[in-house]
Amino acid sequence: MIQITLPDGSTREFSGPVSVADVAASIGAGLAKAALGGRVDAKVVDTSFQITTSCAVSIVTAKDPEGLELIRHSTAHLLAYAVKELFPDAQVTIGPVIENGFFYDFSYKRPFTPDDLIAIEKKMTQLATLDEPVVRRVLPRDEAVAYFKNLGEHYKAEIIEAIPVDQDVSLYREGKFEDLCRGPHVPSTGKLKHFKLMKLAGAYWRGDHKNEMLQRVYGTAWATKDELQQHLTMLEEAEKRDHRKLGRELDFFHIDEHAPGLVFWHPKGWTLWQGVEQYMRQVYRENGYLEVKGPQIIDKSLWEKTGHWDKYRENMFITESEKREYALKPMNCPGHILIFKQGIKSYRDLPLRYGEFGNCHRNEPSGGLHGIMRVRGFTQDDGHIFCTEDQILAECSSYTSLLQKVYADFGFKKIIYKIATRPEKRIGSDESWDKAEHALMESLRASGCDFEITPGEGAFYGPKIEYTLKDAIGRQWQCGTIQVDFFMTERLDAEYVGEDGARHRPVMLHRAIVGSLERFIGILIEESAGALPAWLAPVQVVVLNITDAQVEYARSVAKTLQNQGLRVDLDLRNEKITYKIREHSMQKLPYLLVVGDKEMAAGAVSVRARGGQDLGAMSLDAFVQKIVGDVANKSLV
Repeated sequence: MIQITLPDGSTREFSGPVSVADVAASIGAGLAKAALGGRVDAKVVDTSFQITTSCAVSIVTAKDPEGLELIRHSTAHLLAYAVKELFPDAQVTIGPVIENGFFYDFSYKRPFTPDDLIAIEKKMTQLATLDEPVVRRVLPRDEAVAYFKNLGEHYKAEIIEAIPVDQDVSLYREGKFEDLCRGPHVPSTGKLKHFKLMKLAGAYWRGDHKNEMLQRVYGTAWATKDELQQHLTMLEEAEKRDHRKLGRELDFFHIDEHAPGLVFWHPKGWTLWQGVEQYMRQVYRENGYLEVKGPQIIDKSLWEKTGHWDKYRENMFITESEKREYALKPMNCPGHILIFKQGIKSYRDLPLRYGEFGNCHRNEPSGGLHGIMRVRGFTQDDGHIFCTEDQILAECSSYTSLLQKVYADFGFKKIIYKIATRPEKRIGSDESWDKAEHALMESLRASGCDFEITPGEGAFYGPKIEYTLKDAIGRQWQCGTIQVDFFMTERLDAEYVGEDGARHRPVMLHRAIVGSLERFIGILIEESAGALPAWLAPVQVVVLNITDAQVEYARSVAKTLQNQGLRVDLDLRNEKITYKIREHSMQKLPYLLVVGDKEMAAGAVSVRARGGQDLGAMSLDAFVQKIVGDVANKSLV
């Protein structure tokens, strides 16, 4: 007898081998219909999988994360099926699941067009309605190579040839299309109902620019129609919020072909930058950080000692002078250790917190550059805390609380916390790793934070906490981090004198709150859709006159506001007031002040808040009090 244990602890007994589909049917017809796959002793398998020994089984449906992955994986195959139906000469290569969807790469004699994309999606829908079973079979490796070569699928044959000779390979067929895949898949194409093809792109075969440029088709797939629509709506909203588009429209910055991956900040954008930097500088001052500044170019010998030269050389910009090789720094950590080493440090000096707005350069591939979100030159709010092992918990706990306050001031209150623990290959004793991981976990518990563990994702020299923001439309941005490092201070021979009079290695905590200022400003722009809160807005108020009779009064209003430290524009153009209001509203300014004869006579201003909200007339003193309060309180409205 085969005994199947179900998630609720109940059991089913079968006299012989049984499929996952049969187990689902034994539980109920509704579950059998909804089944997309199964977990057999935690391994996800097809519904056709044959169970031959007693085990734990659960049924995977569209409500499960694994079910959604099955849908996306199978929809990638459906895409390839449709392409082969419409373009028989196309060769299929690979089609993995990615975040929110999938892609498939094809080799074809001409570029696909947007019209082709529409036709492919239509064909996918037609094929899905046929509800053809998805059937798995296994072939010896060499037989599979011959099979795909006979089909003219040379890319598939090449993939299989890289598999060891003694291994079998699995294939999945739906209708006339068969593809190499380890699976699992949904039981039939009729399970694939809610998908959309998104875009076309180019991709080199095996990611090597020396190989053929393939055509990549991206798609998204979801369990329900509502989820698909929500995702498409989010993408539409994200397009409206695109920081590159808003950066041009609001005259914040531009990227120029003469300096790819580097940012040209315009006056308004640089004002925004300074708002973020000066705020963070105040955070440093109020939380015991000593601001430092390291050089941009450092001899390669330092990078060799830290290990960066061997592990990171291809991402570093290199220069030479007087027969010495230097690198533009890709990070600030080694420089901070060199500062720490100047003079003798005592245990009484610890924890010692350094902070730097450090300019870093990394030679990112051109295809990965994205506005100001991913650049080659960036500035980090980089901090390093030198402490003892006994101080790790307190420092991590206070850091999390500080980070939460900073994010809240910028309007982010939804934070996802993850702890990346020790990898298989690591340095340091298990005792040190135990203490570091425990400190990170306890620091989050002390801050009342739920967190998840990502096993083995820590660096080889220490674990870390990753802090991920969730924005207004549900996107996630990993920004902050704190990382425990037992390694670099040893490599660079940093020491402090302990209470026992002996020399000890300090622990180094790497931390950044906003991370790259460029990227964080891009996130702020997209989070606010360009409508930045008054305390950050490059222009906080614009004063508009109705006729020339109010020119001098408008100037005096602007001057009064400027004397309060506010950023003010003055528009005295001989244009209709409706035109001026409309034009400045497009710039998403927090406040527009209109002054006509009535306002001038009363010493007042007519106030329009962003979004067309008419606050009516109020005294100039009352408005000053309001906006100064907004700025001081970092109001997000």
